[in-house]
Amino acid sequence: MSGMNDRDVSTISFVEADTSAVQRIVDGLESLEPLVLSLLVVGVGALVVGSWWTVRWFRRPPGVRLQRVLGDYDEVTVLMHPNPDPDAMSCAMGVAAIAESADTDTTLQFAGEIRHQENRAFRTVLDLDLEAIESSSELASDTVVLVDHNTPRGFTGAQSVEPIAVVDHHPGNGTGTRFTDVRTEYGAASTILVEYLTEIGATMEHEDEEGPIEFSAELATGLLYGIQSDTNHLTNGCSRAEFDACAILFDGIDEDLLERIAKPQVSDDVLQIKAKAITEKRVEGAFAVCDVGEITNTDAIPQAADELMHLEGVTAVVVFGENDGTIQLSGRSRDDRVHMGETLRHAVSDIPMANAGGHARMGGGQLSVDHMRGIGPSDGIDKQEFEERLFAAMAGER
Repeated sequence: MSGMNDRDVSTISFVEADTSAVQRIVDGLESLEPLVLSLLVVGVGALVVGSWWTVRWFRRPPGVRLQRVLGDYDEVTVLMHPNPDPDAMSCAMGVAAIAESADTDTTLQFAGEIRHQENRAFRTVLDLDLEAIESSSELASDTVVLVDHNTPRGFTGAQSVEPIAVVDHHPGNGTGTRFTDVRTEYGAASTILVEYLTEIGATMEHEDEEGPIEFSAELATGLLYGIQSDTNHLTNGCSRAEFDACAILFDGIDEDLLERIAKPQVSDDVLQIKAKAITEKRVEGAFAVCDVGEITNTDAIPQAADELMHLEGVTAVVVFGENDGTIQLSGRSRDDRVHMGETLRHAVSDIPMANAGGHARMGGGQLSVDHMRGIGPSDGIDKQEFEERLFAAMAGER
């Protein structure tokens, strides 16, 4: 081959080899039985279509995907965490609105009690129809959506519940069988629901243009207050998303409803526990700890912790009290050195049957008094020693 260099010869050889390989594949296919060839073609086609649908599914906004999932069922149970707060209740309201747009009935359920005056006001003012349960047999349906938590808890048989969907902003490993959206960088789960509703095309009820879902005044107010309550009025643990969500909701809120929720009357026992936390606190450096003793209202513990955070010079606090043989813990932090969830987890790590955790700015936990005193594989500690542990954990020494 005159005029050809080695590179040209190599290229021709490669093309010939490649053509030969293609011919062998064609010959091989022609030699297959018609039935086998048909099955092969169907299989390849199914793979291509399946891949296309998978890519298309995950390219849809999460709100649209959740709406599609809910639309596959006649009825779903929206399950809040035990003793639900405004963030959990407003999330349940949001999921119910999305389900209604997909012609799916919902029942909103929770374990425990609603005792905190703010939570009771939220439920009453917005006229929420919520059902309390004590066991999994009382769930309204087998199809469960978890909001504001990612692992069922607080009722008999909780470990047997497999939710189809989970929407949350707390750390954890819980997942839904069909849909999971856990955003720990968000300050409130309500923010996620605002994004879902926006993705679906929801409009405010007073707007001329109607969308597939309306932000009623109750829903807009509930979601706004859910965000505010979990972020201490947009001052604690916020992401940009919280501010964006509040801006979306602002035009749809009812100011009268918002004021009635935000300024409920406070019970005498809550005031007494707050007063005890203030007067009997123990302060070491920038940290404060208080044992408020026997309590009847466990919701007063986080309120007392919030109150102590107003103390000048204090950057992290833990308040604990005993109710029915269980010590309830609540901690707050505005100190970059103190991740409160991890602080509480380390403080109870070697006490059997204890659990604690949470976010950098806010945490909680429970432990059995009997186990703290030595039941199980531990030596046991008293409350004074437990206080020392809390201070050491906040100082990063445990």
